[in-house]
Amino acid sequence: MSTDDTDGSFGQYGGQYVPEVLMPAIEELEDAYQRYVLDNEDGFMDEFRRRLADFGGRPLPLQRADRLSERYDTEVYLKREDLLHGGAHKLNNALGQVLLAKYMGKDRIIAETGAGQHGTATAMAAAHLDMPCEIYMGETDIARQRPNVFRMKINGADVNPVTVGRGTLKEAISETMRDWATNVEDTHYVIGSVVGPHPFPAMVRDFQSVISEEAREQIQEKAGRLPDSVLACAGGGSNTMGAFAHFVDDEAVDLVAVEAGGSSLTVDEENGVAPNSASLSTGNEGVLHGARTKLLQDGDGQIMESHSVSAGLDYSGVGPELAHLVDEDRVTPVNVGDDAALEAFHRLSQDEGIIPALETAHAFAFLEENPEKVGEVTIVNVSGRGDKDLETVIEETAKRDLDIAPDMSVFEQVGAGALGGQGGHE
Repeated sequence: MSTDDTDGSFGQYGGQYVPEVLMPAIEELEDAYQRYVLDNEDGFMDEFRRRLADFGGRPLPLQRADRLSERYDTEVYLKREDLLHGGAHKLNNALGQVLLAKYMGKDRIIAETGAGQHGTATAMAAAHLDMPCEIYMGETDIARQRPNVFRMKINGADVNPVTVGRGTLKEAISETMRDWATNVEDTHYVIGSVVGPHPFPAMVRDFQSVISEEAREQIQEKAGRLPDSVLACAGGGSNTMGAFAHFVDDEAVDLVAVEAGGSSLTVDEENGVAPNSASLSTGNEGVLHGARTKLLQDGDGQIMESHSVSAGLDYSGVGPELAHLVDEDRVTPVNVGDDAALEAFHRLSQDEGIIPALETAHAFAFLEENPEKVGEVTIVNVSGRGDKDLETVIEETAKRDLDIAPDMSVFEQVGAGALGGQGGHE
């Protein structure tokens, strides 16, 4: 089963819901996407793959998780996107788009970021390709992702705090679009997920599809067959679609998108707050950031504020192709809460020696709660490493009585100041 995105539509989702001032830039990008990405004009894709190997470190391993396999009585394989340069899958897309901007003759790069991994990847790619770069990031996310803010700045990017609303990813995207609308001639906006107006959802998926391209070949070498299921956390959906893309036509492979259930699936419409980021599970059809998709909104169609302990999943919408695949029953949406994700963060760290991003931890939390639903062989996409989340995990773990959590008394002995100092280093 393939999805038709030639006109920017995925079933009833997708499209180009943007101000008229942006249409010339969108049309220019559509043309560049067709020429360079789909048709490989001037050897663009060859250079992209070469740089992804030499600069990014691909291909990345598919690792059998021995202790998790024993724990769940199933074969668990980990697609190690945390080993990509920068520590997350985000470089696949950022490098592709910055290189595309170079081919298009653009002089400036802008991007938004939530968890900071996309901002970090874009800043690294821009430095690598000698392009000036500005990143928009909500003040809430700046506070909880300080190491990544420093990484962006040390790579030469300017970081612009966004103070409106809750100061998270939704607001950062809005501010970046405003910048783009006033600087379309010389600026390319590197959208970080499979969201936004066409051709972004398809283009980002194509750059990220290297994940499933490698994993599909690797699992057949290691297990002798295709997996029964592929699990990936889902915020906007870039790592999700990257992990699913080359398995979509394999009907026997279950594709499971694990969303952030936050603290509750109950919506507070009076205050415009959804204490979760589960758009696929609880959202309704609407338009957000240039595309029709599933999103969190109240009865009047107002976008609701989302929540997740994980900054990268804290978004009120989801990619239109992912929404379509859910409607077609090709992708199964599930969700897990903050507590379960934190427990999974500690479990993977202790059992496999891999400190995952809090985003990734949601996928492992689903595996913990539902091992009987994944079949005999499953792939979990480790979308990123958890260095960026250590301060949040320490703070949030201290609020909870988690049996698996390590003894945190050392921080009480040295004082809170020492913890703050630790946060600025990788």
